[in-house]
Formats: sequence, structure tokens, C-alpha cells
Amino acid sequence: MTVVDEPVTSSSLYLEVQQFYARHMQLLDSGRAGEWAETFTEDAVFAPEHAPEPTVGRAALAAAVQRSHEKLVADGEVRRHWHGMVDVAPGPDGTVRVRCYALIVGTRVGGTPGVLMSCVCEDVMVRGADGGLLVRERRVTKDGVAAPVLP
Repeated sequence: MTVVDEPVTSSSLYLEVQQFYARHMQLLDSGRAGEWAETFTEDAVFAPEHAPEPTVGRAALAAAVQRSHEKLVADGEVRRHWHGMVDVAPGPDGTVRVRCYALIVGTRVGGTPGVLMSCVCEDVMVRGADGGLLVRERRVTKDGVAAPVLP
């Protein structure tokens, strides 16, 4: 996916995307794996560049998040995902392309919060049957994995 240079044409779409991420990340961080997975299309692809293979489909996404959350609880750690600098571009095909910066903050019980990861998140979103946004494809580029590239 490439960065789209067209500005957002609707402030309501921008607000909708912001609200989507607010709910989406709170579901993730609270361990509500099944509900979080429902914010993706049935055949969604989640592809972090630092993972050996992408995760494909809601069931696989839910299972992966459930395992991660159970491990965090056992380890006494809370994670918070923060999306900012959100750039929204509606596509001519009805998709919505979103590129944003994401931070993952971890805090162990009795500890101090720390940034665990800084990355770029690029989503392709589509409308679900109810008209709401769903993530069809997510690419995550972790800072520090590869050298920066000039535009």
C-alpha cells in the first residue's frame, strides 16, 4: 500500500475513522478478542512486517489476541495501543485508506509505563453489511526494523 496524497473529503468520515480506532483499540486492550476480531472482514489480512506470516481471517485474529491477552494477564502487564497522526483517504472503489502512527505502551503492575513499539499502521477499510467500517487489510511497519527510505 502507498500513501495517498489526496485530502480527506469529509470531516464526518475522518471522525468516523477516529471513533472506529477508539473502540477498536479499547476492545483489543481489554482482551475482548472476539469483539475486536469482528471489526475486521471475515477474510481480513493482518500483516506486521516483523512477523513471519500474516494472520488471515477473524477466527485466527481472535485466537491470536486471546492468547496474547492471557499471557499479559499472567505476566501482570497492561498494554495500551495509541493511534495518532491519522491520515484518511477515501478511495474511488469505496475503500477507505488510513495511514497513522501507532504506539504500544506497556505497564507491569507496580511499574512505570514504557513505549514497547513505535510503528506505522496502514489499513484498507470497507463498509460492512450494517454500513460500519471494517478493516480488510492491515500492514504494520515497525520502526527500527529497516533503514528509513527517502520519499
